[in-house]
Amino acid sequence: MKTAMTQAALTTLPALSTHGHDLTQPRTQPHNVEAEQALLGAILVNNNVFEKVGDLLAPEHFYNPTHQRIYDAMATLIQRGSIADPKTLRGLFENDPALAPMGGAHYLGDLAAGVVTIINAYDYAALIHDLHLRRSLINLGEDIVNEAYQQDLENPAPRQIEHAEQCLFELARTGETDRGFVRLDKALTSSLRLADEAFKRDSHVTGVTTGLRDLDRKLGGFQKSDLIIVAGRPSMGKTALATNMAMNAAKAWHETEGKEGAAVAFFSLEMSSEQLSTRLLGDYASVPSDKIRRGEIKRDDFTKFVETSQYLSRMPLYIDDTPALTVAALRTRARRLKRLVPALGMIVIDYLQLLHGGTRYGDNRVQEVSEITRGLKGLAKELDVPIVALSQLSRAVESREDKHPQLADLRESGSIEQDADVVMFVYREEYYHMRSEPARRNDESEEKFNTRYQRWMERGDEVRNIAEILIAKQRHGPIGNVPLHFDGPFTRFSNLEKQFASVES
Repeated sequence: MKTAMTQAALTTLPALSTHGHDLTQPRTQPHNVEAEQALLGAILVNNNVFEKVGDLLAPEHFYNPTHQRIYDAMATLIQRGSIADPKTLRGLFENDPALAPMGGAHYLGDLAAGVVTIINAYDYAALIHDLHLRRSLINLGEDIVNEAYQQDLENPAPRQIEHAEQCLFELARTGETDRGFVRLDKALTSSLRLADEAFKRDSHVTGVTTGLRDLDRKLGGFQKSDLIIVAGRPSMGKTALATNMAMNAAKAWHETEGKEGAAVAFFSLEMSSEQLSTRLLGDYASVPSDKIRRGEIKRDDFTKFVETSQYLSRMPLYIDDTPALTVAALRTRARRLKRLVPALGMIVIDYLQLLHGGTRYGDNRVQEVSEITRGLKGLAKELDVPIVALSQLSRAVESREDKHPQLADLRESGSIEQDADVVMFVYREEYYHMRSEPARRNDESEEKFNTRYQRWMERGDEVRNIAEILIAKQRHGPIGNVPLHFDGPFTRFSNLEKQFASVES
């Protein structure tokens, strides 16, 4: 009875429709054969038309399979330096059964004869490309639906979503061409505009500010499409430096209403988002983060925490703490965030060695890291943002008397050094100095030991709370050292005022 009533009720419902289309009726995928004919005829009449549309259109963009083959044949001849017209193509399609319903090889002549003007050729190409994208969207939607219906343990829903997003992004890039040749006068105009914008800024930097004055002077800020490697041994403060720079960029963006700085994506593969936010909370509330974790805080500190958290929550800093990400997954997530947050202007990765490349390399970590660095550099150019990737150093540093890092100390250094636009090391002499307290030698007098110990104490005072950024590689500028102040309890890097005074003098 219930089934019969339900069936009766369904028969009274109106047919489903979307934007006036009856979904109960089959629909033909969007296409325009006349536009395809007009474009093919224009190319047959004047092969120079192909130079205007060749970067935009591929054979598969045409709806009619015969038109696909004609366009492919014309493209092949023109790219070889030959003429593509009805006469040169006739031999290829003389006995083609696909052209028989259209009049055989005479169809080529009809295409050329039907051309009124070639002025609108690019408009026809743009229309053909747009219709191809619409058909591709329809096919992609059908594939997503069919895949979602399949119960596959090896292909869970989150992975299907990532795959769908990747396909959509690639579809959006279909037809995009490279910049091609740019006249010098246009390039110079862009350079002058960039210099003018930097001059008008208070920081006078052309890229994304790090918030560290002397480092910005050396680099001009982090430049778009650059891959920046920040490397160091454990306990040097790599994560603290990256967090400080990310927060400074987000803070600058917020306080200048988007004129400086940038929204930042922080991929934390080592620390959780809670640990990272605790560091930031301790830094800005001036309460050591280790005391927060141990609960060694005062009641008054909670007032600071509330005020600080309200302030920090307004900063455009986005944290992804998913562990063991692949480069492909990271790329998908970065693209997604870029679509949702157009102001995204900087990506930080902590750290490079925790990323995974393809599965085909097995135990060959060097090749895998090469794929990772190439992927990160490609993503930086694709999204037109600087990518800051932290990196570990090999233990070779510890075996040397001089602990200053070198490019050769980078793990899998070949690919990292090659693909990076900037390589800089974090170095704190204080860390090594505190672990080198002198002991009295057997044949050493007390006076000599006291003198040596005094020198050690004096050196400790000189390097206390001092860190160095060693810029070992920079494609667009000088290398050199940048001293900074490091506040260990708050894991905070800041400008070194005595360095600023010496620079100004």
